[in-house]
Amino acid sequence: MPVPQAVLRNAIPAMAAMLMVLIYNLADTFFIGQTHDALKVTAISLATPVFIIFMSVGTVFCIGGTSVISRALGEGRTEYTKKVCSFCMWSCVAVGIILSALFLIFMDQILMWVGTSEDTWEMTKTYLTIVAFCGPFALLSNCYNNVIRAEGQSTKAMMGQLIGNLLNVILDPILISGFGMGVAGAAVATVIGNVIGGGYYIGYFLRGNSVLSIHIKDFTMREKVCCSVLAIGIPASLGSLLMSVSQIIVNNRMAGYGDMALAGIGVAMKVMMITGMICIGFGQGIQPLLGYCVGAELWERFKQIMKFSLTAALLLGAVMTGICYLFKDGIAGMFLKNADALQYAVRFTSIFLSTSILFGIFYVLNNALQAMGAAVSAFIISLSRQGIIYIPAIFILQALLRENGIAWAQPVADILSTGLVLLLFMRSLKQMQGCIGDEKEH
Repeated sequence: MPVPQAVLRNAIPAMAAMLMVLIYNLADTFFIGQTHDALKVTAISLATPVFIIFMSVGTVFCIGGTSVISRALGEGRTEYTKKVCSFCMWSCVAVGIILSALFLIFMDQILMWVGTSEDTWEMTKTYLTIVAFCGPFALLSNCYNNVIRAEGQSTKAMMGQLIGNLLNVILDPILISGFGMGVAGAAVATVIGNVIGGGYYIGYFLRGNSVLSIHIKDFTMREKVCCSVLAIGIPASLGSLLMSVSQIIVNNRMAGYGDMALAGIGVAMKVMMITGMICIGFGQGIQPLLGYCVGAELWERFKQIMKFSLTAALLLGAVMTGICYLFKDGIAGMFLKNADALQYAVRFTSIFLSTSILFGIFYVLNNALQAMGAAVSAFIISLSRQGIIYIPAIFILQALLRENGIAWAQPVADILSTGLVLLLFMRSLKQMQGCIGDEKEH
């Protein structure tokens, strides 16, 4: 089909899925905010990056599996894709169980690490203890929301997250306010949403509607199934993991300026996430298209998709940034009623939004690297944006600008990492086309 139609047909369901993830992420904070207790908002802000660690590990199989499967389908290796899909399924189950156990065993150490104060300790512990029980389902939901897209089933991929996250949003006010469960209610809603979402994807495969497979008989670590998935998945996962670590560091550093500053930075990150998650969805939506082109060596179409996607991504980033900036006071006010915390939130949001127009371009280029199987370049980007660039910037700018410096570290990382991913993409594309040209000559 025409490039714009193909891109939008894949990207819109992916963005819708990310929109539901966004709503899911905002829901807990929003409904907790309606209790008018800023300390509860702080507890949720402290717990969120820890729970994202679950998601980041699932990204190993999510992004790695999608990249390998889309390229294999482009090469016509259908049986191989079944083995990759089954490997992702059972790896998510095993790793999810192990992670849940580790979270429960080392809960007190984790709470100390994230900077929990005496006032927020019990609430944060309650939330994390409950959500730890949905480990395998959180990984499965995150994984197959992307893997199913690799076979062109964007709408089906969206439905699992739509159902799980919508259920979470419905249950939040019922459990938090209706039953008076507070933070515990938010956690229970999260668990139920992830279990239902993961169950949807399992049912999709068991109904036999897919060319892929989750049957244990197709599971294997041989034939380069394991190493191919991990080569792309680990760098991508490292980016998500470093995002969690960097958020924990931000929370830890901001805690020195009081719980209201901590609540403010947590809400500001939620506002920035509105642009970020939509742009992530756009990038993930085009990845299977690009991977198929790489596998089938359709380089002219690959370039057409990239040209259209980069233009659309820039426009998307600009529109979303403009909307968030215009309504930043109202959005922050939905989560916080305390005047001091709200003042911090609005100030930090303005700083974060100064470079969020670049999000779309960054995620298109990053997903293109993953689709090309450029494992080393993807690894460098994952290390840089949330690690090598961002974490040192937090400490340096805090020393210069105090709490505002902690917030300014994100725009600095955005600018430098976008420039870096552009350079690596151009180099990887040139190298890949050169290698293929040499093979044809021989």
